[in-house]
Amino acid sequence: MTAGSAVLFSWAFEPLPLTGLLVTAVVYFLGWRKLHRQVPVRYPTWRLACFLAGLTAVAVALMSPLDAFASFLLISHMVQHLLLTMIAPPLIWMGAPQLPMLRGLPRRFVSQVLGPFLRWPVAMKTVHIIMHPVVCWSAFVLSNILWHIPAFYDLALRSWSWHEIEHFSFLGTALMFWWHVVLPWPGRSYWSRWAMLPYLLLAGLQNTALASFISFYDQVLYPTYAKAPRLTDFDALSDQAAAGAIMWVPGAIIFLFPAAAIVIGQLSPRRRIPPIPKKPPPEKQEGAPSGPLDLFKVPGLGKLLRGGWPRRGMQCVMVLLAAVIIIDGLLGPQISPLNLAGVLPWTHWRAATVIALLIFGNLFCMVCPFTFVRDLGRKILPAHLSWPRALRSKWFAVGLIAIYLWAYEAFDLWDQPAATAWIILGYFLGALLVDGFFKDASFCKFVCPIGQFHFVQSLVSPFEVKVRRPDVCASCRTLDCIKGNDTQRGCELKLFQPKKSGNMDCTFCMDCVQACPHDNVGLIAVAPGGDLISDRPRSSVGRYAKRLDLAALALVLTFGAFANAAGMVRPVLQGIAVLSERWISLGELGIVTLLAVLALLVLPLVTVGIAAQASVVLSKGTSWRENLTRFSLALVPLGFGMWLAHFVFHFFTAALTPWPVIQRLGTDWGLWPTGTINQVASWAFQDLPGLELLFLDAGLLLTLFVAWRIAGQIAPQKVFRAFAPWGVLATGLFLAGVWIVFQPMEMRGTLMP
Repeated sequence: MTAGSAVLFSWAFEPLPLTGLLVTAVVYFLGWRKLHRQVPVRYPTWRLACFLAGLTAVAVALMSPLDAFASFLLISHMVQHLLLTMIAPPLIWMGAPQLPMLRGLPRRFVSQVLGPFLRWPVAMKTVHIIMHPVVCWSAFVLSNILWHIPAFYDLALRSWSWHEIEHFSFLGTALMFWWHVVLPWPGRSYWSRWAMLPYLLLAGLQNTALASFISFYDQVLYPTYAKAPRLTDFDALSDQAAAGAIMWVPGAIIFLFPAAAIVIGQLSPRRRIPPIPKKPPPEKQEGAPSGPLDLFKVPGLGKLLRGGWPRRGMQCVMVLLAAVIIIDGLLGPQISPLNLAGVLPWTHWRAATVIALLIFGNLFCMVCPFTFVRDLGRKILPAHLSWPRALRSKWFAVGLIAIYLWAYEAFDLWDQPAATAWIILGYFLGALLVDGFFKDASFCKFVCPIGQFHFVQSLVSPFEVKVRRPDVCASCRTLDCIKGNDTQRGCELKLFQPKKSGNMDCTFCMDCVQACPHDNVGLIAVAPGGDLISDRPRSSVGRYAKRLDLAALALVLTFGAFANAAGMVRPVLQGIAVLSERWISLGELGIVTLLAVLALLVLPLVTVGIAAQASVVLSKGTSWRENLTRFSLALVPLGFGMWLAHFVFHFFTAALTPWPVIQRLGTDWGLWPTGTINQVASWAFQDLPGLELLFLDAGLLLTLFVAWRIAGQIAPQKVFRAFAPWGVLATGLFLAGVWIVFQPMEMRGTLMP
């Protein structure tokens, strides 16, 4: 490999920092655009350019070849540190990001979450102490000295985790240091601006002393570079001298420039900048958006989503695909990686559905092949019976989900193509018989485990089928959305749109959309997880506080997410093997069954029961049952984060595995020319643990936010006490997820070990 290609392929676009930087850039731009229109003198274009340049400098430092070559060249490592400590922070603060970031975030999030926290006296006092110039200067200087001590420097080079901590330390303390120098508006200085001269010059003196020591020291300071292969003609000592010079000369210039700017600014006449005008009322704004995003109003996409024939067409495709999987599962080779029934359902379909839930909503139920066959069967079967009253809850589905999670591990369903095919056939038969004899989509609402999974996880989806204008529904007398009419059936699950809230029990079938004579139902953007906070009565679902079965469903899916992922990591598999040898009478099946009972029944009951009791005792805000039901649903985002991390991992590590199976299938059926089958095993992806942690982090944050809001409702005077036990439980689950992410994962459904 040439030097040019080595540099080209050394870019590592790690998902966690890349996503963070992109989100920060988007939020800043949205806020800056609003402020630029209102007061362009204070927020000119150059501020946007500075802020984006600062983020770019961080991205270059963390993801460019500088990071890849840092273990071989001290020059590369020093340039990386220069970007993080002296280039990126002042550029970021020159963008004056405080107000743009607040204006770019959702208004409700700022008013209900950030606002109360920023006004919290403890938070204000803590920030005041941490941001004192003495603290900021000391933190910046000590961080710079500490990480250049050979023992700590080599530790960062040997350990990826410590390397990330080093970067965080450099960037964090540099942001603290440069805040006082740049003093981004509307910040107020602790000291006189003249005090920034010794502030800068003393920091520069420290930098010069350290750089000169590194440059002129006659031995290699850092053993890692002495042992590393040389990528240039420089030996390790010359590399060290050059790195010290880079730290010395550019560093001195960077400290002197703002000092000169401060002097000039203090001696120059002041120019008054007009304040930001107050935002006019919505009715006076021109070109203001009409409301939240409605996907039905997006040209092309809206027609595709709401139309009956496009949905039926997608269902037909799904039925044909299911038929091919069933045939190959029953007649093809009973080796999971070589059979469509061993590849598509367990790896690709599961990942596709959770990704769809993340960015859209309950897409699978919308195109469900089982309901398509059910609808055909209704042409013959009567479907006039009422579902038994005793079974009109989620308890039956909870049991089915628990059985599935147990059977998946106990019988290695992922490695049983024929069994997978029979399960799919059983699903078709179950949907046909249940909904063929019972009305009101009883299979979807009370039986289908897949549907219950999507109902619960779609509670954190960004879109919801809901009315556009409640006043239009208030004047409607026909109620077609639920009753139907001569041309279109209404909602089979009895979700009355004006009183519907959230995605629970909603299959995204769009029957209510097509039935509404006023075109008043849309697919509208909502705050993910927002419906979990409220406990208002919902059509067909009722109040969450009174639905113990919904709490059980949420818990079995949340704990099941961690149990399902843990069942594939090496330490757990080794533990099962050891226990099977010790307890021969139980065998592996007995051990797996015992662990499933502990993970899906005992552990949720004990931990959730303790959390609920502790919350009630500490806050005295509500009954034990209401506390348990409401906070259990708050764990849904964290569970979804674990499902997402787990399934996306398998998708990226086995994304291309269907291709050789399709080639084999085409050859067997005479549709593919006989020849060599390309064995593609995996698709490389940088830093999968980082992406998985990103999903887990987001799930934890949303769970903690929802739990905090619920605590504020049930115990407004003792919010923290009501929240604390559930916050501890959520954090414990999160740490378990982090442990799972960093364990070797069994590569099921592939030819990889």
